[in-house]
Amino acid sequence: MLGIGNVAKKVFGTANDRKIKATRPLVEKINSLEPEFEKLSDEQLKDKTEELAKRAMGGESLDALLPEAFANCREGARRALGLRAFDVQLMGGIFLHQGNISEMKTGEGKTLVATFPAYLNALTGKGVHIVTVNDYLAKRDAEWMSKVYGMLGLTTGVVYPQQPEAEKKEAYKADITYATNNELGFDYLRDNMKSELDQMSQRGHNFAIVDEVDSILIDEARTPLIISGPSQDRSDLYLSIDKIIPELTEEHYELDEKTRNVTYTDEGNEFLERRMMSAGLLPEGQTLYDPESTTLVHHVNQGLRAHKLFVKDKDYIVRDGNVVLIDEFTGRMMVGRRLSDGLHQAIEAKEGAKIQPENITMASVTFQNYFRLYDKLAGMTGTALTEAEEFMSIYGLGVVEVPTNKPIARQDEDDQVYRTAKEKFDGIVDAIRTAHQKGQPILVGTTSIEKSEVLSQLLTQAGIEHNVLNARQHEQEAQIVAEAGKPGAVTIATNMAGRGTDIQLGGNVEMKVFQALSENPEAEPEELRAKLAAETDADKKKVLEAGGLYVLATERHESRRIDNQLRGRSGRQGDPGRSSFFLSLEDDLMRIFGSDRLDNVLGKLGMKEGEAIVHPWVNKSLERAQAKVEGRNFDIRKQLLKFDDVMNDQRKVIFAQRREIMEAKDLSEIARDMRYQVIEDLVAQHMPPRSYADQWETEALYADVIKYLGVDVPVMKKADEDGVDDEVMREWLEEESDKYMAEKAEAFGAETMRNIEKQILLQTIDTKWREHLLTLEHLRSVVGFRGYAQRDPLNEYKTESFQLFETLLDSLRVEVTQKLSQIRPMTEEEQKQLMQQLMTQQKKLQQPADEATPAAAAPAAAAPVPAGAGAEAPAPQAEPQEGFVEDDPTTWGNPGRNDLCPCGSGKKFKHCHGKLT
Repeated sequence: MLGIGNVAKKVFGTANDRKIKATRPLVEKINSLEPEFEKLSDEQLKDKTEELAKRAMGGESLDALLPEAFANCREGARRALGLRAFDVQLMGGIFLHQGNISEMKTGEGKTLVATFPAYLNALTGKGVHIVTVNDYLAKRDAEWMSKVYGMLGLTTGVVYPQQPEAEKKEAYKADITYATNNELGFDYLRDNMKSELDQMSQRGHNFAIVDEVDSILIDEARTPLIISGPSQDRSDLYLSIDKIIPELTEEHYELDEKTRNVTYTDEGNEFLERRMMSAGLLPEGQTLYDPESTTLVHHVNQGLRAHKLFVKDKDYIVRDGNVVLIDEFTGRMMVGRRLSDGLHQAIEAKEGAKIQPENITMASVTFQNYFRLYDKLAGMTGTALTEAEEFMSIYGLGVVEVPTNKPIARQDEDDQVYRTAKEKFDGIVDAIRTAHQKGQPILVGTTSIEKSEVLSQLLTQAGIEHNVLNARQHEQEAQIVAEAGKPGAVTIATNMAGRGTDIQLGGNVEMKVFQALSENPEAEPEELRAKLAAETDADKKKVLEAGGLYVLATERHESRRIDNQLRGRSGRQGDPGRSSFFLSLEDDLMRIFGSDRLDNVLGKLGMKEGEAIVHPWVNKSLERAQAKVEGRNFDIRKQLLKFDDVMNDQRKVIFAQRREIMEAKDLSEIARDMRYQVIEDLVAQHMPPRSYADQWETEALYADVIKYLGVDVPVMKKADEDGVDDEVMREWLEEESDKYMAEKAEAFGAETMRNIEKQILLQTIDTKWREHLLTLEHLRSVVGFRGYAQRDPLNEYKTESFQLFETLLDSLRVEVTQKLSQIRPMTEEEQKQLMQQLMTQQKKLQQPADEATPAAAAPAAAAPVPAGAGAEAPAPQAEPQEGFVEDDPTTWGNPGRNDLCPCGSGKKFKHCHGKLT
């Protein structure tokens, strides 16, 4: 008997069906306009864009312009690429424009779909960001789709790491900008570390379309983006601890694979204490439980995690002597990304690699809070429905399943479960051999580099030709994937999420066209496509006869969504195909999530070696295990976000203040308000309201007035006058400090003084914010323990971080006031000394005249110097190292503390850009 809900679905359709139905009139309207737009010349297509842009900027809604814009874009794409968008692609574009996630199966042409809402939303002139998972895809898609946008009169930009600043700014000024999620987040942080408005790259956050949205907004959202600077070198400590860790036995620690956590037992702590004392790391009489041992405890914990939780060739690889992390979701190398809190250094010590200095956080943001900056957000992927709840609760994004252009004809087989890994791999090799012999292309999915290489060896021994795609073959990725659909091709891939290149039966025509056009831009796309399509037709027929692409997975991932991404590589555009998962009870997921009972059942069934169990209830059992893991990961992301939301409110205040300061022409009022607040606090501290004169601390007030305001005025004498109270004292000090600062401004000149105020404000905010971030990191690591005292760690964090932020603002006012009071113009004598030192140091460079960098010109009489300080000799100037960008620590390389600074100042790194401020 059908339930009420099922009856309603049968009569009215599902919510998803109703959304699809609602777009049909729009699609019909776009189709009805097609003949009209086909008649337009290339120039008239661009004129149409201008007309639509004027209407959009004149107040007409984008929804009203949608049919014409989509029709224009479809015609532009047909002429530029020879691709006419299907109705379902138009539907996907409509949902993206409405701020949804369009779930479209692999091979349905998501790259082209994004052009429709991107074009429509770019008409406002505010820019559109299209976000991809890696730099290769950003550059490829930008180059490919720029032909469409160019045909319509719009500009396209691409943002990538280590990009020259001027080029990056131009890319962000473009109508449509392609970039990776990482680079967008880092540029946002870098922009908020700049000191001038014209140095900023991004021009706002209008509309973003996120490709592989589940990979970016969910899988990668557990780790925040951090810009950091180097701190002190502790490599000796890491090496000393690394020698001790291998001596530990199983009784010394407890490993929990489910939570990926490892802790010392009491026996382990006692062993470590004895061993560290004998190594001279722990002073006699001091234990690991003493407060003085906090740093040591932190380092031995990280050493244990490096050895027991992080596996070479799975979590990281060692390349050119460097430890490079591997993205667990995409199997790609994350060059330049490092683990924090000394964990990366512990792994470097373990692998005998050069230990880079630890870093301190200078700025950070989570992907959740970065992408919530956009006025409108949309996404596309092949697998989002399973995470619909998370997308809605965190980003306010709805998920719409867009129907495929042709029905799916793939056969999804039940999982095959073997008792041991050896039996499983034997079964896999046999299955590959059988499919290979009949000319069926096979895509083999593995969960790690190590397992892909083990399987590669087995296939080599079996005499089966194959390609391997993992982090080591990152550069050949697109080529390997594009050829994976050829007859009899065997491709082993570590994670197929977000590869961005279609596996087409017989070979990928579009990929061949793209490569041919990049080699010969003058070629006619239509002729080239026809020629290459004819070449692959024969191969495609052979593959179709063999049953299409066979996706064979060697293990289940923690997330069923990633399994579905792999499975979805087969059966694109109505092609035939099949998929199957080969598992063993020794697989990580099966082993961790209770395979004992299953092992007993298999034993009782009397299964022989090499036999597999294939049954739907095994699939159900695995689904439940994966749901548990996904639930836990969702909780981790929610918790991360709750804590980051606290910091995000503070981040917005600080970044908004910085922007106000950069935009302001005159900051004298802000500086004066800060000074007045400092005076008020000083008077309240030393002359409390409603207190008697004999209780006043006038001498201490006098000392603080000199210290913080730089004004030497007779405070004690003023306090002895009749009728003076705290209010009178405050007003008098405000008048005196105003006179003092007015004289200073006159000495410097009004314009110079305004610049000084701006730079001091920005530098002080940045320094204080960095210190605050470090304090919050420490607070975060401590509040977790308060749960044992029945106190909510999140509430504790909120309360204390707010108090810390109030302290930051108070200390900011004091420091800015103090610095402004201490600066003064250089005297003529100081200028002469400075010039002599410059000339002496220039001679010491001993360079030929044509190679030497000219000495810096003599500073003007108004150059600021801290009061009471002589003119410090500047270091000789040299050229900065290639690629060095002032505000981007990722371009500085990894100089040692005593090496010359890469900026070319001639100073040691620790006294220049590596200085901790």
